[in-house]
Amino acid sequence: MLERTLSRRQFLGTTALGAVAGVSVLTNPARAAAEAVGAKAADLPDLTIKEVKVYVLDRRRNPAAPPTIDGNSPRGQGVAAALYGGFTRITSIVTNSGLEGNYTLGDRYWHPNWSNLGWLEFAKGACVGRSVLDLPSLTSQWTPEKRRLGQSSYASAIDNCLWDILGKAVGLPVYRILGAYRTKVMAYASTQHHATVEQFVQEVQLIKTQGFKAYKIHPPSPNGGHDYKLDIEVCRAVRKAAGDDFTLMMDPVGVYTREEAIKVGRAIQDLGYIFYEDPLPTKDIEGLAELCHDLDIPVHIGEFLTSIYDYPEYIRRGAVDGVRFIVDNVGGITGGLKLGHLAECFELECAPHNWGEGFDHAVHFHLELAMPNNRWFEMTVPQGASDRPYMKDKFRIDADGYVQAPTKPGLGYEIDRDALDKMTARIER
Repeated sequence: MLERTLSRRQFLGTTALGAVAGVSVLTNPARAAAEAVGAKAADLPDLTIKEVKVYVLDRRRNPAAPPTIDGNSPRGQGVAAALYGGFTRITSIVTNSGLEGNYTLGDRYWHPNWSNLGWLEFAKGACVGRSVLDLPSLTSQWTPEKRRLGQSSYASAIDNCLWDILGKAVGLPVYRILGAYRTKVMAYASTQHHATVEQFVQEVQLIKTQGFKAYKIHPPSPNGGHDYKLDIEVCRAVRKAAGDDFTLMMDPVGVYTREEAIKVGRAIQDLGYIFYEDPLPTKDIEGLAELCHDLDIPVHIGEFLTSIYDYPEYIRRGAVDGVRFIVDNVGGITGGLKLGHLAECFELECAPHNWGEGFDHAVHFHLELAMPNNRWFEMTVPQGASDRPYMKDKFRIDADGYVQAPTKPGLGYEIDRDALDKMTARIER
């Protein structure tokens, strides 16, 4: 029996994640997109970028405001201010052929380089006159400054818009270009930071009736802090209410000390929880390595890393069992795809962050559909919290607890132009 070996180049060209007809989607996304529909890159419409703008939406013009979220803690307040403030900013990149790519600008989490108020000027300088075919060079992090300081969210939003355009250019949802591994992903209900044990118990009972098969706890933040003993109480009460066979996860958002993290970790692994997300501050790589070594429950890390180049050290030192990321932190869909490859090569699960509004869900969902090493779609609850009046398409689970892949081209979730026009306070150009 002959042994078959693949070079690194051949591996990247043939893996199910991110390859179409032998073309690496990371190195030549436009060619991969064209070949996915039996065409050549030269057959694509004119993808020269002629305009970059921002729709500034006034939520007060919307009679159906989105559901409120828990703003009783610094964690909740930060997300609430970003997602549900008075104005929403939607990016727009338009090509000569009239194709438009969109994404949401928002300070979703603290980041050393984030302002997003300067995105428009940056994007005009970087994109106008260039082609969507230049996608890799427009959003790459391969400069010393970006590798040292972290990826600017400016480039991440551009990257997501360009993928949206590329999908529309060939009439395919993005995940079909990335390399479709599946057509649906099991969802877990991802909680708000509720204040009491009873609220979590009531919610897990409710989401079970809605068809969810899994539930992730973001524990309380009493008086703006945390109480690990209360968190253990929540986890025990939820397990009792959910039943022994229901899938549970825990995410304290990096607030514990090492001693607290090990105590909570041992408690929840005994309760049968399947992963433990961000138990320590991400910068405590030594503590995370100790935690991964000492616990049986997998530890998921990465949501607060701000460059794809930060991840190898965590993997090398055994400080992560499951890789997480937010595309805004790591260079958009392109950066997320690279991290999926990286995690797969080390036999690690990759679990993108989904929490937020429709576009947040969309960009991560396409990656989840393309990644062999992904298992879950993180669904913000209450279900419908990601809905926005300017989006026609909504994220919902089916009767079996899955989110079905979109069928529309690009990011696959269509903007309602009439609603967008009614909510638009101004267009910045």
